[in-house]
This record gives sequence, structure tokens and C-alpha cells, in this order.
Amino acid sequence: MSDSNTPANGAAQPDIEAASRHKPDEADGMGVQTEGGRQAPDFGFWEVRGAAGASAAGWNSQHPHVFHLATWSPSQFDGGSLQGATEENWKLLAGQQASVYLARLEPGGVREPHWHPSAWELNFVISGKVRWGFVGPQNTHDAFEAGAGDLVFAPQGHFHYFENASDTEELVVLIIFNASAGEPDDDVGIVESLSAMPPEVLGAVFKTAPESFANLPRKLERVTIARKPHQAARDG
Repeated sequence: MSDSNTPANGAAQPDIEAASRHKPDEADGMGVQTEGGRQAPDFGFWEVRGAAGASAAGWNSQHPHVFHLATWSPSQFDGGSLQGATEENWKLLAGQQASVYLARLEPGGVREPHWHPSAWELNFVISGKVRWGFVGPQNTHDAFEAGAGDLVFAPQGHFHYFENASDTEELVVLIIFNASAGEPDDDVGIVESLSAMPPEVLGAVFKTAPESFANLPRKLERVTIARKPHQAARDG
């Protein structure tokens, strides 16, 4: 959603080197709360206020350095959602090698195993409990759980996934990339990758009969966030 001051089309954003300059705006905050007389960040900032004090989504015409990520319309998937700020919807990021996503995984939600050919990934766990798995060069493997306040780094090209480790609570993770383009342009998922391989090739590398892969579903598209079948059945 957006008001007249926050058009959704990033191409229409003003040039910050022109007349649009910043002024302090007390109503345009990122959700802070007072704890014992000091200001502290509030990670439950789903209600972000715009320049006019109303809920705003996307970039701010008065303050082009600000992007209201938490209220940007999310991409919905079976097991959760993604809200992203990239050069496509925030002009300021163009050429900066930076983009940010807010991932929310429901109980049973799984981020599809994948890798990024040309970007690293820095993850900050805002809330919930998460289980991560990595496969890197030279047969390196790493699997662990993390919680609110933890940072997890995925080096460029390392195969990885994460999932909501709780059966009852939502998982919220802030993800930062050193690439300005949207994640689909630098994301190779396991489902599409395996679906593109002939059974004979998979049989050769797994050292088993090609027939073992004959019933492998062919899905030449991104899954992004899936949901474990047992969780879906439980909630249904």
C-alpha cells in the first residue's frame, strides 16, 4: 500500500541530488521504545509511520534514504513471505551492490536449499528459532540452530538453507546481500536444479540406478519458501 507521497514505482523516485533534501521528521520513525529512560530498537516494527504520520510502504518522497520495508507488500509463499528492498523498488540502491529482504517463515516453513553465484548473504535473526545448514567447498558441512539477535553469514556460492525450528512461533529474519538486484536474479534453487538433470546423470553421480530418480517431480521454477507436509496437515 502507498499514499500519494510514496508511489510504488521505483523509477519515478526523485533524484536525491536535486531539490529533494532531508528535514528532521519526528513522525517518520522506525519504531523505538523507551526502556529505563533510554531509547532501544523495537524489532516488532510492523507498523511503520510515514512522513505524514500515516502508514506508508516503500520509499519516502521526502526522505529518499528511507525505505519502509516492514510495510512493503510481501511476496507470499506456501510456508511464509518475503519483503524486499532492491534497486527495482528503491532507486537509491542502484549500483550500490546492496539489497535487503525481510523473511517470515511460519511454523514448518523451509527456505528452499539454494546458493547465490555472485553474492554473499548476511542474516540477522529478529525473532524466533532457526535451523541452518551449509555445504561449502572442500566437503565442508555445518548445521546449527540460532535465535533472536544472532548473525549468520553465507559466503558467496555456498549451498545453504534454513527452516523455522519452532512448531508454534513465527521466524523473522533480516537478510542483507551485496547485490542490488532482486534475489531471483542471483538465486539457484535445488528443486529447479535437480529437475533439470536427466535421471541417467543423477544415477551416475549418486551411484545408483537411474530408475531411482524416475519419479522425481519435475518443477522448473523457484520454490523459495516451502512448508513441511506434516505441519500443513496439522494446521489443516
